[in-house]
Amino acid sequence: MQVEALLIPPAPPRVRVFTEDDLHVTLGFLGPVEAPEALAAWQTIDRFQSLSRVDGTFRCVRPLGHRRKPSALSALIQEGAPALSSMISEARAPLLEAAGAPPDDRSPSPHMTIARIQRRASAAERRHALEWAEALDLSRARFTASEVALYTWSSDRQSQLFRIVERRALAS
Repeated sequence: MQVEALLIPPAPPRVRVFTEDDLHVTLGFLGPVEAPEALAAWQTIDRFQSLSRVDGTFRCVRPLGHRRKPSALSALIQEGAPALSSMISEARAPLLEAAGAPPDDRSPSPHMTIARIQRRASAAERRHALEWAEALDLSRARFTASEVALYTWSSDRQSQLFRIVERRALAS
């Protein structure tokens, strides 16, 4: 994922801003499946017709996750949202099924998580994090999704949260 002009000011305490290498839009979150199951799902990736390069912009940053204690601070997609919604709609259920993961019947909501509030954040730190996120101006930021990838956790999560296991370029 290439992101241009995503200028994020220093985050408040207990907020971890993602590195550029960690930024992505999720087609299907497999959860805690074993590597062979994740790779089995990955082997189906070429069958999805809607997967193609997407250039886009962001609307705003919103908290996602648990209603009372959200953890993800995510940039909602504006330009490019219909294409990404189509990709999620087509690919998510078959990917989850191929991995043996539980189904996810939520409506597609294309977003890019840019930061996470740490679990140990106090109520005051959480409020401050949400205020910080709401004030972020992403009006000049653009992204290009030019590949699809299978992610796993990084072995050194202090420097980077995720590691790409496999990737494929998307057609223009």
